[in-house]
Amino acid sequence: MQTSTLYTPMVIKETSSGFYSFRIEDEMLMNREIQCAGEIDDRISDSLSMQLRYLNAEDPKKEIRMFVNSPGGAVSSGLAIYDVMKSISCPIRTVCLGMAASMAALLFISGDRRDMMPHSRILIHDPLITNFGGSALKVKAMSDDLLKTREIIASIISEHSGKSLEEVYNATAKETLFDAEEAVEYGLADRIITEI
Repeated sequence: MQTSTLYTPMVIKETSSGFYSFRIEDEMLMNREIQCAGEIDDRISDSLSMQLRYLNAEDPKKEIRMFVNSPGGAVSSGLAIYDVMKSISCPIRTVCLGMAASMAALLFISGDRRDMMPHSRILIHDPLITNFGGSALKVKAMSDDLLKTREIIASIISEHSGKSLEEVYNATAKETLFDAEEAVEYGLADRIITEI
């Protein structure tokens, strides 16, 4: 699991040989639960990909629960996680807590079962330009790559929502925010839950 400078809750258990403590993420992993939280970058991508592959190797038929609360992040890192999600055989239940935006939205909607907490939200949009500049050829190459990425993202959203590519392009041309009910209605989620 990811580590951060934030406080990481510990679990303390008593056994016949005394007390021992471990990170709550380790307990979650033993229960086949993982968390996509914070900005999606290479570190988060590596961590989630390893956890998914590990749980698939442990039991390729048993469901994995992935909780999502993220502003999104790097497209390449998000697509790496997506590819792993689609390459393993066990079903993945995604649960949106708070916000699934940008690449996090793509990961959330790719679950086999997609649950939203009542006050959670989803934000989708076209890929954004960063570090734009340089020669005309460099700008053209970046533009071509951005349009190709836009097509990839739109086709994934279309596949998992049941919407046409044109409908997806209309929604992602601007930042489109869905509350839980709107996400279910649009096909980005399956149901709203009040218990996990």
